[in-house]
Amino acid sequence: MEYLPEQMAAGLASQGYHLAGHAAVKPCLWLKRSLRGGDQCYKHHFYGIASHRCVQMTPTLHCNHLCHHCWRPVDQPIAPPREWMEPGELLDGILKEQKRLLSGYGGSEVVDRVRLEEAARPAHVALSLMGEPTMYPHLDELVEEVRRRGMTAFLVTNGTRPEVLERVRPTQLYLSLNASDQGLYEQMAKPASPGLWDRILESLAVLKDHPGRTVVRMTLVRGLNMDDPAGYAPLLEEARPDFVEVKAYMHLGRSRNRLSRDSMPEHQEVLEFASRLADLMGYVLEDQVPLSRVALLTGGTADRIIAES
Repeated sequence: MEYLPEQMAAGLASQGYHLAGHAAVKPCLWLKRSLRGGDQCYKHHFYGIASHRCVQMTPTLHCNHLCHHCWRPVDQPIAPPREWMEPGELLDGILKEQKRLLSGYGGSEVVDRVRLEEAARPAHVALSLMGEPTMYPHLDELVEEVRRRGMTAFLVTNGTRPEVLERVRPTQLYLSLNASDQGLYEQMAKPASPGLWDRILESLAVLKDHPGRTVVRMTLVRGLNMDDPAGYAPLLEEARPDFVEVKAYMHLGRSRNRLSRDSMPEHQEVLEFASRLADLMGYVLEDQVPLSRVALLTGGTADRIIAES
């Protein structure tokens, strides 16, 4: 299925994206490190997810945000497709491309052969690569297809489509919350249409009653959104997620055209923000990964580690 103009598709390919129609998969830095026997990403430390068995993908490249801090190529917005792939076809295409990208490691002398063999049997799908996954109209069916094939699914959303969150059932549901009020939200996210902040507030309420594991993820940008931890507490009280991830903005990709390296907070700043937030919410600082500049807060209501097949 031809979806993107040739030049745009070539640009994404040069950045490591493997396209499957309007979906895409990309090997992350941590998958590469893990395959070489190195450390794994913070999702491994926090939740037990093996980086070399994780498929980082998105069902759609289309997004309704143009976030100031996003490292992805959001400067060239991608329209939704005219026709949507069926969930089974989409997942088949993604797993085919994952297999293709892994094949390049077969001849490497530094690859961990045990992990490479494990990587051929993906155990986890992270719907978080690029675009806004909830824009895909069959997302709930796609998540069920992932689970039916014996894999866990983490869904990361910007929270602008609460009606989708009410029906989707991933292993873990993330909502990205990077602003404490509407003004800051519009400055940070540059939403494509009005009224989306109110939709995010609705999504926070959906999280509170969601039957699965829930996370609110916060990306801190020095000089933009980390001056007032107390401003986030009332919003988080609406959601009462199982976990809160507080992570530093990383000066990577296209975001380097919009932000300076000084916008990237140190890990100690992340810890100070997270500790203050934990005190306000009655949560505890459960874990941290200094290399990724991320801290994990928990309300103590859910087991952290997810068993992989």
